[in-house]
Amino acid sequence: MIPKLPRRHGFFEHYEELVGTWTRRLRNRQQAEDLAHDTFVRVLESDSTAVEQPRAYLHQTARNIAVDGYRREDRRGAMESEAIDLSVSSTGDPEHFMHAIQLADSIERALTELPINCRKVFVWQKIEGLTQAEIAVRLGLSKNMVEKYMIRTLRHLRDRLEGLQP
Repeated sequence: MIPKLPRRHGFFEHYEELVGTWTRRLRNRQQAEDLAHDTFVRVLESDSTAVEQPRAYLHQTARNIAVDGYRREDRRGAMESEAIDLSVSSTGDPEHFMHAIQLADSIERALTELPINCRKVFVWQKIEGLTQAEIAVRLGLSKNMVEKYMIRTLRHLRDRLEGLQP
């Protein structure tokens, strides 16, 4: 069903095509609709007034979101595998393993409460190992602003995760 929003730059006329394309690729209509939703949210939040080819822009945005999701799931799977390996090799304690999984879930939930730039800075620095200078270039910000985003994120995580100590 096409969302009931103003037809901005011809984007919404491509909704069904976008859902159809991603239903075939993902083999799941619900996931395709979720991806289309995320795509339209990103497009509406961005400055898309200069887009000359809305159809191509939508498909590229959807592809980028799908790749980001895949990478996130891939990293999460790797982190869970590491947690399994660590819990089995270091203590063999299933409670330790469950605590690690709960902690990872809590971190993920807490990060979703933050603005996108805070999340990007955290993931790029702590998971992907980028420097603050590299992140500043990627985001077009000052290094000082990147540091402020990281401080804000770490404070937020500390506040949210305070009661999760083993």
